[in-house]
Amino acid sequence: MNTVSVQAEIASYVGKLLRDNFGKGPSSVYVSIKKPYITMHLREFLSPMERVLMSQKKDLKVEEIRDLLMNELLPEIKAMLNANHHLNVTELYYDWSLHNRSGIIVGIFDINDTSVDTADDYPNKAAIHREIDQVSKQAERLPDSVDSWFLNDRTLVVKRSGILVRIEKELIRSGFEEPLKLTKRHLEKSLLETGDFNDIFNAEIMDIFVDWDFQEDISYIIFILKPNKSQGSNASDN
Repeated sequence: MNTVSVQAEIASYVGKLLRDNFGKGPSSVYVSIKKPYITMHLREFLSPMERVLMSQKKDLKVEEIRDLLMNELLPEIKAMLNANHHLNVTELYYDWSLHNRSGIIVGIFDINDTSVDTADDYPNKAAIHREIDQVSKQAERLPDSVDSWFLNDRTLVVKRSGILVRIEKELIRSGFEEPLKLTKRHLEKSLLETGDFNDIFNAEIMDIFVDWDFQEDISYIIFILKPNKSQGSNASDN
């Protein structure tokens, strides 16, 4: 099966899974695959109940409910990727942009997979990493390491390692992982949105997503840029 067909099948599966569990699925799912990552960008994803909660300024409640549901759905998505398409995904991350009615699911391929490309050079990579360092320093501390990959001309994945400060680690040990994640989502994205990334990319940023593996002290940032041309057949309308 060619890559476009695989992307289309994954998009269709994820759209239906979300629709069955949230009551309303995304209107479109755009799948991008370039090892070591796969991303599933969700568009127009907001249920009527969530819209009511947001009108009452209860955005955090929407995120809490989504987190509970995604904890149940991520193993199903991982199993589908591995069993149906032989995509050896070991970890899945996700985040939402509720006011844009969008979301992201990010899969990480097995690092021992010999087909994984660990190098990706692109224009202004060093400048983007410097800006990531500055944002991280404002929110917590300078990362121990930063690397990034363009999956296509509109999807950049940034990996940061070693960013948690001692108080955050203590909150995690004390069982406050969920409120810490909700707080960090809003803080970091507000800093990223006010950074100089539009100028560095020389493109309009449509979405910014962030997620963490607190146990491993790893974070992923995903930038979705305004596409220069229409998407291909890896989009599924639901």
